[in-house]
Amino acid sequence: MTTSLAERDAGTPPTGRGPAPARDDRPRRAGAWRPVALAAGAVVSVLAIVVAVTIGTAGVTLADVWGAILLATFGGTLQPDFSQAYSIVTELRLPRILLAFGAGAALSVAGAIMQGLLRNPLVSPFTLGVSPAAAFGAALAITLGGATTLPAWVIILSALGMALAVSAFVLSLASAKKMAVATLLLLGIAVTQLFEALTSALQFAANENTLQAIVRWTFGSVNDANWGDVQIVWIVLLLSLPLVLWFAKDLNAIAFAGDDAAKSLGVNVGPLRVGLIVVSVLLASVVVSFCGVIGFVGLVGPHIARLVIGADHRYLLPASGLAGGLLLLLADTVGRTVMAPAVIPVGIVVAFIGAPIFINLILTRKTALR
Repeated sequence: MTTSLAERDAGTPPTGRGPAPARDDRPRRAGAWRPVALAAGAVVSVLAIVVAVTIGTAGVTLADVWGAILLATFGGTLQPDFSQAYSIVTELRLPRILLAFGAGAALSVAGAIMQGLLRNPLVSPFTLGVSPAAAFGAALAITLGGATTLPAWVIILSALGMALAVSAFVLSLASAKKMAVATLLLLGIAVTQLFEALTSALQFAANENTLQAIVRWTFGSVNDANWGDVQIVWIVLLLSLPLVLWFAKDLNAIAFAGDDAAKSLGVNVGPLRVGLIVVSVLLASVVVSFCGVIGFVGLVGPHIARLVIGADHRYLLPASGLAGGLLLLLADTVGRTVMAPAVIPVGIVVAFIGAPIFINLILTRKTALR
């Protein structure tokens, strides 16, 4: 009996006549490097975050970063000669860097979930119209709020509600019409254009202050990051990731074998698909409500992770988070240094970085897109 793709990737022996003990150990040994790779990726991510804090026009050393973190965590006396470096680290750079990494991780995990559920590597929150719809929801809340400074939860709920409504509409229509995934992507492009037009209409009718706030969402930016934004994004990410990892084997069955085969294996496909899509929409909507539309991370991040660690979602989901976080962190670092003191919005930079990476993936590793 031939071995299925899911069985090979998950490191389990094929069904049928049992293999010899020596062969039974081989798949487990072959996959033992993946947890090590994830641990190494986590260490690299922490180091990248620390190094990124030191990069900028104001001179901040690693010792300053370490001292500021210790002082903010455990308290103590702030010396006058250290106050400027402390403010730069704790009030400016560290919040935006953690927000950039968390937002990139959330978008990439959402993209990996959607790609697995729909069995297509071109699917992402942006290509299905989820991110533009969330941006319109946030822009609508800002416009209706007028001169009033709205609480963050109002903008988040508006973005989330609009994104969920659009996701339900697109996926329900695709299911009712039995659309192919390629047709679903075309429908997503149409929805994207519609909500980008609606957001532009709000900009056209908005006053100067409201227009400035809406434009920030259309560009994608972490310039105004604060610790409240960081906490919400990271809480949603850290609560969502264990939940989707719990269903990673079921997601493997859908991604590798399809709905019918997954049902024969005992997977409750319908509720699982709805639940995981809600989680991925939640991740994308929260990011959009704070950072605006950042379209390329959810598409490229999972591909980078898949090339490094394979297609098993037990490892692919956390690896996608690390890849997406590092990608957006790199984009933010480039954006705030390449034309300093001017800051290029991270959504613009990530498109310049992500597009060549994705083109290279298509040209050099065609098997990654099958």
